[in-house]
Amino acid sequence: MKTTVGKFLTALSGAFVFAFSLSTYAQPRWGSESSPAPQTSTSQKANESADKAVYKSVEYTNVAKAGPPLIVIPGEIKSNNATFVQKFAPNNIADFAEIELSNANFQVLERTNLGPLLNEFTLAYNLGDPEAARKTLGRGKLKTTKWVVKFDILKTEQVASGQKGFDGASIGRVIGLFGGQGAAIGGTAVGSVKTQDTSGVWIIGMRYKIMNAETTEQVAQGYTEEKMEVGTTATSVLGASTAEQGGVSLDTMVQRLIQKTVWEIDNKYK
Repeated sequence: MKTTVGKFLTALSGAFVFAFSLSTYAQPRWGSESSPAPQTSTSQKANESADKAVYKSVEYTNVAKAGPPLIVIPGEIKSNNATFVQKFAPNNIADFAEIELSNANFQVLERTNLGPLLNEFTLAYNLGDPEAARKTLGRGKLKTTKWVVKFDILKTEQVASGQKGFDGASIGRVIGLFGGQGAAIGGTAVGSVKTQDTSGVWIIGMRYKIMNAETTEQVAQGYTEEKMEVGTTATSVLGASTAEQGGVSLDTMVQRLIQKTVWEIDNKYK
C-alpha cells in the first residue's frame, strides 16, 4: 500500500514539475492591456485589421535537413514607385531573407563578416566575376560558403483602384423644398448622410537567384507575385461618423514574398 501511495505521489510531483516548467518557459504573450479602450468596437476592428499583418511563421518542409552555408547579398529594387523606394532598401529585404533562411535551417553567414568588403563582394557576384569572388571567399568563415543568394523586387504597381460615395446634401435640399416641419427635418437628416469607399489593388513581384559561391554561376532562380489590397470606408449620419482603414503593409507583403521564395528554395534545392 505504501509503495502504491509513494508511486502516486512521485508521479503527481513529476506532473506538477512538468506543468510548472511549461508555465515558466512558455513563450511570453501580451493581452489587450496596451489598448487604451480594449472593449470598444473601434478597438476590436482595429485589432482585427492589425492581426492580419502580424508576423506568422512558416513550417518549412525540409527544416530537419540542414542547408548549405550561404550568404545573402543585397538585391535590386527595379521599381519607380516612390512610396516603395522611400520605404525599402536592398538591405531591408536581405535582413528579412536571412531570418527566413535561418528558420528553414540554412547555414546563413552574416554579411557583417564581410565588413567593408561587402560592396566589392556584391559587385563580384552581380558582374559574375569568379576571380574577384574567390579573393573574398578565401578569408575566415567565408571559406565554407557554397551559395550566394539575392532577392530582387521586379514589380510594384497599382493595377486597379475603385472609389464610390454618396452625399445626401443635394437630395436633402430637394426634400426641404416641399415645405413643412417634416420636410425640413427629413431634408436635414438625408443631407447629413455621407459615405465614401476607396480601394486599391497592388501587385508586388520578387525574384530570387542562387549563385555558386566559387564560380558565380547561377544555380537556380525563381519568381513569385502577391496581390495587396488597401482600402478605406467612411460613413457620416447626423454628425455621427465611422471610418475604417485596412490592408496589409508593404513590410508584410515583402516578408510574405520572401517566405514563399524560401519555401521554394527549401523544397527544390536543399
